[in-house]
Amino acid sequence: MALFLLLVLVAVVLGIIGAAADGLGYLLAIGIVLFLADLAFFTVRLSRRARRRPVR
Repeated sequence: MALFLLLVLVAVVLGIIGAAADGLGYLLAIGIVLFLADLAFFTVRLSRRARRRPVR
């Protein structure tokens, strides 16, 4: 969970810098891609954890 939050924070910071600074639009693109990859990683991890629980 800490890794997820750290990657979200990095993606937001890169997005803000990329949007604010002139000529650094690639940082905005990297931030968006990193955020989407982080969400995909989180959903895969969440779905794996849900299957391991035994049925009571």
